[in-house]
Amino acid sequence: MSKILVAYFSATGVTEKAAKKLSTVTGGDLFEIAPVVPYSAADLEWRNPNSRSSLEMKDKKSRPQVVSRVSDMADYDTIFVGFPIWWYVAPTIVNTFLEEYNLSDKTIIPFATSGSSGMENINESLAVSCPDSILKEGKRFSADADWQEYKDFVEKVCGDDI
Repeated sequence: MSKILVAYFSATGVTEKAAKKLSTVTGGDLFEIAPVVPYSAADLEWRNPNSRSSLEMKDKKSRPQVVSRVSDMADYDTIFVGFPIWWYVAPTIVNTFLEEYNLSDKTIIPFATSGSSGMENINESLAVSCPDSILKEGKRFSADADWQEYKDFVEKVCGDDI
């Protein structure tokens, strides 16, 4: 049996709901990747090229600070990492989170929320932050995804490990 962590960054609450469902389905512990400086509505205005989120996403080295760390990360074997899709990839705060730990030989499974963007570029953008991990293909969930969709995903990526 694998010990599971469901870590998530949620800018508007949608990804938080998905993370809570995934935590319930997996029996995993829940951890919020919270920014030191919370995002305001203006920060999230993707149509404004000078908004905080736009500037962070233009800078591939951007690493917004997080409020806290998982104190017992060594105890986890499988880490589901959730986030809203920004500019077709994970927000750079997710890279901050991943880079704060030794994730060698841990299984990392991304999950995302988005109205329409896909997961095509996600693993490429995350791999730089967890190079010695087993990075599995993730899934995008819509806001109205039902419990069965979460269960099917977990069975697909974890099999009998949970």
